Amino acid sequence: MYPVWLFLHVLAVAIWVGGMFFAHLCLRPAALQLPPPQRLPLMADALGRFFGWVIVALVLLWLSGLAMMGSVGMAAAPIAWHLMLGIALLMTVVFAVIRGLRYPRLRASVAAQDWPAAGAALNSIRLLVLVNLVLAMLTIAVATLGRYA
Repeated sequence: MYPVWLFLHVLAVAIWVGGMFFAHLCLRPAALQLPPPQRLPLMADALGRFFGWVIVALVLLWLSGLAMMGSVGMAAAPIAWHLMLGIALLMTVVFAVIRGLRYPRLRASVAAQDWPAAGAALNSIRLLVLVNLVLAMLTIAVATLGRYA
């Protein structure tokens, strides 16, 4: 069963981290060419669709990660796995803040056509996504290089 859990884990990582990378480094810069009344609804809709996939990815990540950890036991798990677990918890909390607090503000501001408030909400999401992207890169480094440390 371990190979299936590992596959699901890597797939979920690809969805979440790839999506953050794309949104932050590709979609956002391209969308900046649009005026706020076009850019902000586009970003709110794109992020809403992405966040739905992140929730699916998070469920897969936690299920697969805990299943793999459980298969060897917490005490026998490599230190890299414990580090990944800690970073995953932090990333999950950051995403919960984005999805539960910041994104509703963005949606409400877009619905009210309050472009300055929508821009501020989107910027706060961008900064937190950047935090999670950096944490994700750290996690990937731990996952791949940790076994050699």
